[in-house]
Amino acid sequence: MRCPYCSNEDTQVKDSRPTEDNTAIRRRRFCAACGGRFTTFERVQLRELTIVKASNRRVPFDRDKLMRSVQIAMRKRPVEVERVERMVSGIVRRLESMGETEIPSAMVGRLVMEGLSSLDAVAYVRFASVYKNFREAKDFEEFLGELSGPAQLEDEGDV
Repeated sequence: MRCPYCSNEDTQVKDSRPTEDNTAIRRRRFCAACGGRFTTFERVQLRELTIVKASNRRVPFDRDKLMRSVQIAMRKRPVEVERVERMVSGIVRRLESMGETEIPSAMVGRLVMEGLSSLDAVAYVRFASVYKNFREAKDFEEFLGELSGPAQLEDEGDV
């Protein structure tokens, strides 16, 4: 494993242990050249996945990119990091177990929407605003109207 500080390729593993959800192995590493310490994570990858974009462009699946997009939606929300990690790991497992190597980006978006809807409503709306390409405030209004349904809107009108 290459050292992120000095790019030396000879690093040593000092400690290995499974993550809390047992989906990865966390390794503490040490670089003999510069003395730097860093952590790596090793995960099982069942198959190489390719994401097919709406433009029909194909890109390799990147778990870190998926995690970053979820973290952006979850920014400053009171949800434990472990729950977010479990959700992302669950999405990756579902994608890998589908049996397909090429997966439409829309499917990944739907799976993230499902996961966020059960984690945090604000993060769900944030992600939806990008995923569904909201352009104006009325797009938010329509989406929130679909979420809350007509019964709740009537109750709010009585107040």
